[in-house]
Amino acid sequence: MSEIMDGLQNVVQEMNKACKSVHRKPSDVCLVAVSKTKPADMIREAYEAGVRDFGENKVQELCDKMERLPKDIRWHMIGHLQRNKVKYIVGKVALIHSVDSMRLAAEISRLAVMNNVCQDILIQVNVAREETKFGVTLEETMELVREVAKLPNIHICGLMTSAPYVEDPDENLPIFHKMSQLAVDIRKENIDNVDMKILSMGMSQDYVAAIKEGSTMIRVGSKIFGQRYYTNSYVE
Repeated sequence: MSEIMDGLQNVVQEMNKACKSVHRKPSDVCLVAVSKTKPADMIREAYEAGVRDFGENKVQELCDKMERLPKDIRWHMIGHLQRNKVKYIVGKVALIHSVDSMRLAAEISRLAVMNNVCQDILIQVNVAREETKFGVTLEETMELVREVAKLPNIHICGLMTSAPYVEDPDENLPIFHKMSQLAVDIRKENIDNVDMKILSMGMSQDYVAAIKEGSTMIRVGSKIFGQRYYTNSYVE
């Protein structure tokens, strides 16, 4: 068995175990394989093992891979998105995880209207208020959701967060709990054009803890593909 197959199998087993521990169905959690900096042949290997959702951080890399890899892949933009790059991915990616301002949302909406598509998005929340990360605060999220929801050709599917790096993943349980509660609070408001079906939280270090607190989408890279960094990241 290859390292990718082995890593993927281990992640799926841990996902299933985490779901079982909190009486959730494994099918309720979507695995997004974070393929940033990884060459196409590694992505194909994960694809052949059954993975269909892949996450990228950079628009250029995402677009290049999209051209060269199977068309039924669901691509996720999980990195910080600049407004001048929106035009390259609107209507082409399954989900934009990193919407953190009204200006960015407005640009996504404008281009979605222009291209006659509806773009699914998540609102990125910086729960721990880390200076090195993007996202709105817990307190700002409800207002941003209300404003973005008024825009045409854009649909808010839920929330995304990246928790701090910690030695003990359980230290992030309170972060994930706050996110889950925020989603519940937003759902109660019954805002048009908003549903909280997706909670994108949990990465290689802490996805088990995230699942226990209600994550419906985990973003796992190194546990599947390994740590190796490729300087020519999307050249086979």
